[in-house]
Amino acid sequence: MTTRTDDDPIETEATEATEVEDDEDDDVEPEPPPEPTFGREEFLEWRSPRPGTANPERMTNPVWVWIVRAGVNAWAANQRFDGPAALGAGPGWCFERFGCSSTELPDGRLIQIAGEHEDYYDPDFYIYNDVIVRHPDGRVDIFGYPRDVFPPTDSHSATLVGDRIILIGSIGYTGERKYGHTPVLALDLETFAISTIPTSGTPPGWIFKHTATLSDDGRAIVVQRGELDRGERQSIVENIDDWRLDLDTWEWQRLTDRRWPRREFRRSDGERNRLWELGQACWYRQVGWAKELAEELEKLTKAYGSPPDLDLADRLFRPSVAHEVMADEDDSFNTTRIRVDGVVVRFVRDGFELQMTVEGELPESTVDAIADELREKLSTLEQTSYTLNTL
Repeated sequence: MTTRTDDDPIETEATEATEVEDDEDDDVEPEPPPEPTFGREEFLEWRSPRPGTANPERMTNPVWVWIVRAGVNAWAANQRFDGPAALGAGPGWCFERFGCSSTELPDGRLIQIAGEHEDYYDPDFYIYNDVIVRHPDGRVDIFGYPRDVFPPTDSHSATLVGDRIILIGSIGYTGERKYGHTPVLALDLETFAISTIPTSGTPPGWIFKHTATLSDDGRAIVVQRGELDRGERQSIVENIDDWRLDLDTWEWQRLTDRRWPRREFRRSDGERNRLWELGQACWYRQVGWAKELAEELEKLTKAYGSPPDLDLADRLFRPSVAHEVMADEDDSFNTTRIRVDGVVVRFVRDGFELQMTVEGELPESTVDAIADELREKLSTLEQTSYTLNTL
């Protein structure tokens, strides 16, 4: 979980609220989690997440406070108190979340906002619309909100501006996204009320997992990177442009208009690709982990009907055109970069698509050659045809 301190108050990004890293010596035993001060009956009363009924509604209760402090997930808490299974009773309240923003205030309070637990396939999946205040003395306050005041929000940015935190963007539930619109809300740090801020101009669209940086003069927020959901039947794409939100007029301004060539590759049968598994197998082979390699190859062989060509998998992002392999960066688990004629070409893998972005100008013939060769490699490697689309 990324923590924003008073020394670093202006750049905020969607963060994963999982666990706080311990900077203490590894030999020091961590303190055991606190024991609950409530019984099964009270646990069942507060077992499930729920929206608030006021703006805000103070929803601090012993069960949720214990879950925050103890760092247990919904499943573990439910098991401890012999609660009903989530498959029948619905998700349990949880503070093990992705896309939960953390903002530290000058007075030492930590404001942690919304986020989601797991994903749709998990019975405890839920996108939250709450605010959790963690005080320096250990106290915890929890505020809830009606969904029409504060929709379920995750992978947003949270920027401290005076006595407010400005929230921009979200993933949210699929059926509740307003494509082309960028949600902007303000959390009042005196009352903890949340308000929607109407904006004008040209917004980035339905953006998430981005960064938001307060300008030096404190009068604007600049939004960069992240991803954009462009609507039904359209692929989610990376945000490759920069955007400015004026804090006096609340007008969006597009700062860049990068015409970078982008291509997308998908299996023609619509099935999930196995590029991650192939990458794992290549890595196991590289480091000499024979047991893990054999297990991964067995699964891939069963899926494909024949053993995969790991030599081809190793060359997947090594086109015939002259290029330079670039060093891995922080996102290297799903991203590969090469440089062609001084221009970065970036490949980002996901479960159902692979996207190629040319970060600058290359001849169209060169871009097409790299893309066509990659599609042929993918089709051969996965033993199925691939489609190639321009984004």
